[in-house]
Amino acid sequence: MTTISITTEYIKLQDLLKLSGAADTGGAAKAAVQEGEVLVNGEICTMRGKKIRPGDVVRYQGQDFTVSYADP
Repeated sequence: MTTISITTEYIKLQDLLKLSGAADTGGAAKAAVQEGEVLVNGEICTMRGKKIRPGDVVRYQGQDFTVSYADP
């Protein structure tokens, strides 16, 4: 599982995919989410703006991602 460090309360799903490198571009991330290729906490999610917070698990193309707050 890959952990992405964030400094905000949450990160949008499509931004997480792009930031993690799972999607090459924002457009690719948008398409993947809209086509139902992404799971959030085990369920298909088609909401690009879904707020991902620490504890949530995102699965895309066999890879798992989660977020954690960066140390201040």
